[in-house]
Amino acid sequence: MMTILQSRASKYTEPQEAKKAGLYPYFRVIESEQDAVVCIKGKEVLMFGSNSYLGLTNHPRIKEAAIVAIKKYGSGCAGSRFLNGTLDIHIELEERLASFVGKEKAIVFSTGFQSNLGAIPHVVGRNDYAILDEEDHASIIDATRLSFGKVLKYKHNNMVSLEKMLKKCEPKALKLIVIDGIFSMSGDIAKLDEIVQIAQKYDASIMVDDAHGLGVIGKNGAGTASHFGLTDKVEIIMGTFSKSLASVGGFIAGSSELINLLEHSSRPLIFSASLPPGSAASVIAAIDIMETEPEHNQKLWDNTNYALKLFNEYNIEIGNSETPIIPVYIRNNEKTFLISKLLMDSGIFVNPIISPAVPPEGSLLRFSLMATHTHEHIDRAIEAIYKNGKKIGVFK
Repeated sequence: MMTILQSRASKYTEPQEAKKAGLYPYFRVIESEQDAVVCIKGKEVLMFGSNSYLGLTNHPRIKEAAIVAIKKYGSGCAGSRFLNGTLDIHIELEERLASFVGKEKAIVFSTGFQSNLGAIPHVVGRNDYAILDEEDHASIIDATRLSFGKVLKYKHNNMVSLEKMLKKCEPKALKLIVIDGIFSMSGDIAKLDEIVQIAQKYDASIMVDDAHGLGVIGKNGAGTASHFGLTDKVEIIMGTFSKSLASVGGFIAGSSELINLLEHSSRPLIFSASLPPGSAASVIAAIDIMETEPEHNQKLWDNTNYALKLFNEYNIEIGNSETPIIPVYIRNNEKTFLISKLLMDSGIFVNPIISPAVPPEGSLLRFSLMATHTHEHIDRAIEAIYKNGKKIGVFK
């Protein structure tokens, strides 16, 4: 007899249907390093679906740092930071991160997702407010669901809408505006300069999720607050290691008082095993590279500007993207899956994004660039997007 749980799970058949149609685009197995060219089913494929913006996952200094750390500390810590899982390399990493983003202190979490879950619910309490951009990352949304505060959303990068939400708040309550620095789907940058002005008017605090901003914008890739010269106006900076920093994990940076609060109250920190030493060493090495080898960031922006220009020449709709994240709007779920398959058949890996991640009319290909791409890679990929899109009636 089938249980209620089994019955409910058996009714979820969308993945099987996509597989039968030959359009299933997820869990594609890569048999090589994560770089501009990867190996899938024994064939070379151009990778335009990676978040390794600086292309550092194969940098020899990072590989060597991880190896040395594993030889010294082993493969894991067998406990949480709160108890037996704090290594000296964790403290070194936190000091480097705080200095890098311009804050007093930082605390490291096991993932970027956990960083938001570990901070927001412990800052936004009952009768407080979390004010979110409607395109904020899922980890921010889930984190606010764990808080006891009120959640208000404003229209994407719309300052009139933001101010309207702030007017709804009790004047003396804590009001935390939480934004992505670079938005992970639309590829545009938060209007932090304008947000700061409005926040000051309503005595609100600001938290920037810089998962996609670190390594991309700001001095030496220090992120969105650095990019605008407003680090002192942003109380909380969050970042992840799984993108430009070529590892896995995340962090929260802010005042000493804030970090003290999180160290002793954040459940994802206290009840999760700490970051493996190899990952911590990799991030330290990545920061060293970002500070001493600016050519990676320069090449990333050369590729970004080249690709944006080419998309515009093909008259392909890419919205307001101004970063290495470029959305190619298909605006139809089935055609988004189809063009993703056609591109893979052509040796181009691009991620399809459909509802509920975005509205059905907002479905897109998320085209992301790395410093290790060449102009020839970009030419081939965008030409393939145009030709296949034209074939299925997306482009004219």
